[in-house]
Amino acid sequence: MLRPQRIEPGPGQESVWDYPRPPRLEQTSRRIRVAFHGTVVAESTRALRVLETSQPPAYYLPPDDVDLDLLRPTAQHTFCEWKGTASYADVVVGEHVALGATWWYPEPTAPFAPLVGHHAFYAQQLECSVDGEPVEPNDGNFYGGWITSDVVGPFKGAPGTSYW
Repeated sequence: MLRPQRIEPGPGQESVWDYPRPPRLEQTSRRIRVAFHGTVVAESTRALRVLETSQPPAYYLPPDDVDLDLLRPTAQHTFCEWKGTASYADVVVGEHVALGATWWYPEPTAPFAPLVGHHAFYAQQLECSVDGEPVEPNDGNFYGGWITSDVVGPFKGAPGTSYW
């Protein structure tokens, strides 16, 4: 099966097909905001973003910019060949719970050492924005990329895209 064709980016846009493999980590000063049921869970202008071929950016917020009291660690762990072993937490606001909605790398691999303790969030379950623009979540329930008007795909994550 052939890989879908890259969408040509317009002015001010990036194509996820121009992102590298292995992924690249970079700082961003954009305002990243995560809320759940009207409560701000995290907000930062000091986030890191991971850019990887075929995936929208994943934003990681420093622990000082995350309300850690709203997180309930779980027993879930996953392994990324690039970043290492991730830990997960539920986001809890009152009686509302977003299961496994955040993940972080307690001991990331050397190239991703700056990610230690930084939290990424699934836009599938939370209200997320970049510079005030609401985020469209990545299709599926595995990838945590955030789609905004300044990134074009096609994006990996939907059923049938695992071969990309």
